[in-house]
Amino acid sequence: MKLLDIIRPDTIRVPLAATSKHEAIEELVDLLAERKCIGDPAGLKRVVWEREMQRSTGIGEGLAIPHGKCPGLRSLVAAIGKPAQPIDFDAIDEKPVRLVILLASPNDRIAEHIQALGRISRAMADPAFRNTAYECEDAASLFKLFEDADA
Repeated sequence: MKLLDIIRPDTIRVPLAATSKHEAIEELVDLLAERKCIGDPAGLKRVVWEREMQRSTGIGEGLAIPHGKCPGLRSLVAAIGKPAQPIDFDAIDEKPVRLVILLASPNDRIAEHIQALGRISRAMADPAFRNTAYECEDAASLFKLFEDADA
């Protein structure tokens, strides 16, 4: 799976207006809805938030990957947001989040969902990639970084 299969330039927002975990999830789901990537934003917000309440998706090192499966989707989609200021996301390392990658998947694409989470995690595990992502000042440069990683 390639990251560019799920990431589009128009579903990246730098900076996010959000100043909290809840606002970040809402803003990224709304972005997917504005771009016609999803048909049920309220449903996706509900499943992502329910997942978040079970266990934080702030996986550490400044990254959060909130995610959920949503009926009605034809394929996996993602929205990426870089907050203007780091956000408390109840991350496992207790550090604030500097990048939020929201992943939405169809209910019947479990293997692809897991693959996408792994692919995002592997890319972001590279300290050079991660730090470059955190320094991107606009959506275009952040998309280019993911595009180059997929090459």
